[in-house]
Amino acid sequence: MSILRLKLPTDPRWVNIVEKNIEEILTDHAWCEQKAATNAITIITINSEFPDLVTDMLALAKEEIEHFQMVNEIIQKRGLVLGRERKDEYVGELAQYMKKSNNGSRVSGLVERLLFSAMIEARSCERFKVLSENIKDKELSDFYRDLMESEAGHYTTFITYARKYGIGIDVEKRWKEWLEFEASVISKYGKSQTVHG
Repeated sequence: MSILRLKLPTDPRWVNIVEKNIEEILTDHAWCEQKAATNAITIITINSEFPDLVTDMLALAKEEIEHFQMVNEIIQKRGLVLGRERKDEYVGELAQYMKKSNNGSRVSGLVERLLFSAMIEARSCERFKVLSENIKDKELSDFYRDLMESEAGHYTTFITYARKYGIGIDVEKRWKEWLEFEASVISKYGKSQTVHG
């Protein structure tokens, strides 16, 4: 997963925590997919003047909703219940960093939103990889392996658009700053039955 350039890998023992309450991780995961779809729609709403971005964000939003549906189907098939939406403290911390870093220009706002999105996809991809390699449940292992590839594609989409539309911004330098910040945030997590927890 070196492509993601994450500074701090997830401890595989996190999966032992997850396995104690599959209903909780699946509920949290379902809502993560819903929020990812909403985020893609938000990007369209704020940046509708870029036709290629709109097209790709629509496709991404559709895929995230399909993932939400897939997780919900697994929940129902297992006789579990989709619980209420969970607050994602990790994403909340990234969102605060995004807001503080946006200098108010439209270009900066777009780049920050895209890097914020890429960061979440990168960590989700890494977490899904850890799940797929360590969870004892064969169905979920296969499921998370498939989703891992999808998340990697989303990460690439966001990074590509940040580079394309980040005119006048050193996107590579900015991404390195995001990676450093994310490492400081994720170091506090990894102890709960949530995708980022």
